[in-house]
Amino acid sequence: MKKLFWCCLFLGASSMYASGSVKKHTHADRIHTVQKENAEKTEKIKKTEMTRGDVKIIEATENIRYLSQKIAKEYLFYYTYPNNAKMQKNLYATLKKLEENLKIISSVTKDEDTQNILEFLAYSKEEILSIIKQKPTSADALLMLDYSETLLEGADSIGRTYAYTFSKEEKMLVATKNIKYLLERITKYYMALYRGYDTQNNRMNLQKSISDLKQYLAEINAYPYPGNLQDIRQHIDKVWHRDDQVLKNIDQYFIPNLLSDSVVYLERKTDAISAYHSKNL
Repeated sequence: MKKLFWCCLFLGASSMYASGSVKKHTHADRIHTVQKENAEKTEKIKKTEMTRGDVKIIEATENIRYLSQKIAKEYLFYYTYPNNAKMQKNLYATLKKLEENLKIISSVTKDEDTQNILEFLAYSKEEILSIIKQKPTSADALLMLDYSETLLEGADSIGRTYAYTFSKEEKMLVATKNIKYLLERITKYYMALYRGYDTQNNRMNLQKSISDLKQYLAEINAYPYPGNLQDIRQHIDKVWHRDDQVLKNIDQYFIPNLLSDSVVYLERKTDAISAYHSKNL
């Protein structure tokens, strides 16, 4: 009986120890689970804050990237056709849109680095304004090429500050934005070569832009669009294939006006695809 008592006591103690061990292990797991849930909740809140509060900045930087290339391209056309009043009018309109997007970022951001970058971009904007007020010159055309890259670098820097992981639809929307930006960039460097600024750097940037554009076109080609947008996408491919052949023969002939008109058409068609992704966000 006494022996049985001690056996029971030992087994009870072992059971209590094992139970305590299990409880301790379960408590540790619970802490880990709570920490993981809190981390996921924090990340979700962060992303929600980004999409609500800073989406305007992200959109503005995308617009500035596009406008930075567009304004330089338009100036090269203005330099080519200085007596065309519409060319100068287009420059003022593009510069106004640039200013509007800079103001959007300035009114939202509280980041000191972003504010410093905006000061540099505002200075560039004022310099561009002084250039387009005057008769176009070769020296100013070179300056415009430089300013377009300054604006691009600034927009990219700000964009990286507010970057987050995009959803599938957001990623596709950005792809369409990049297609338009690259179409303007390609035309800018095409015009630069046409006007005699035939440098190795300009040629490299042209070829890199063409290569990047093809990658983004491949992305929209892989997306399962509804019937009407499939037709638009196929037409974009057809028109771009023709333009690509023109760009491959750049050392044989230049047709800047035809290429420019084609780019305007491609951008308009790309806008239809952008609108589809915007609705799906």
